[in-house]
Amino acid sequence: MNLRIGSRGSQLALWQANHIAALLRGHGHSVEIEIIKTTGDRLQEVTFAQVGSKGMFTKEIEDALAEGRVDLAVHSLKDLPTELPAPFALAATPPRVDPRDVLVSVKYHSLHALHHGAVVGTSSQRRRAQLLALRPDIQAVEFRGNVDTRLRTLAEGQVDAILLAAAGLDRLEKTEWVRERLEPRDFCPAAGQGSLGIETRKDDANIIAAIAFLDDPATRFAVTAERAALAALGGGCQVPIGIHCRLAPQDEAGEWQEIFAVVADPATGKAIRIHHESRRIDIGPIALGQLAAELLIEAGAAPLLEAAANPPSGASV
Repeated sequence: MNLRIGSRGSQLALWQANHIAALLRGHGHSVEIEIIKTTGDRLQEVTFAQVGSKGMFTKEIEDALAEGRVDLAVHSLKDLPTELPAPFALAATPPRVDPRDVLVSVKYHSLHALHHGAVVGTSSQRRRAQLLALRPDIQAVEFRGNVDTRLRTLAEGQVDAILLAAAGLDRLEKTEWVRERLEPRDFCPAAGQGSLGIETRKDDANIIAAIAFLDDPATRFAVTAERAALAALGGGCQVPIGIHCRLAPQDEAGEWQEIFAVVADPATGKAIRIHHESRRIDIGPIALGQLAAELLIEAGAAPLLEAAANPPSGASV
């Protein structure tokens, strides 16, 4: 079968598209990649808060999918809204790689080693909020651009450190300055972080069947729980919510799972965190995600979510 992949044109997006293309070719398919520029790509000098986050890295690719110009789209799953438009389906979630955030620095070996008043670059309100919760003395600054641009700015000494997703740096083999991989218990990743999402037209049974081998059940379970929690909380990729589901590390039999979640205020660093463990046979992924959302609300997260959804006039979300 001839398959056409729609992808953003960034270095990381093309790595991801080519990775999936290679797997598809290994199953006997011929594959082409079409580069599509999204709103998020065009507005590199504008903050996420100013442009809004919903679909900013996906809408134009979904337009091409709907028009039949491409057959599937390869996304960083954390960029995909929790509710896809009606014509589309999340057809495959390949095996997840390291979901953690990392501290990248030339001089400092850990987050706690940063000097008082250090400047840290991040474009994520979730990272900014958790950074402030752990180190209220640190100044977080807006930091956009592709991976190379951010690393160059770090090398020039404009910031003391940056926070990025481990997955992107690992995939691009740009880990020279990775100093610390931050554990979800202390610094919770975004829902779907480290995962790819393969989007297709919902009614295209042939395409869905052709790529079914890409779907990893363990990854599907975890990211379904994470996205269910995010949906229940009403959060998008720029609301300061972290959610991460995984098999409990101490459970060698793979019978127990745990989910971490946090809602934090990027203005004050106030954070509400939960951690829950359950047996995999006792609860499905959607119910687990909804339970995590309920636990956060019971713990007092509602005012933080309301503040994030309704920032003061002129404030940055």
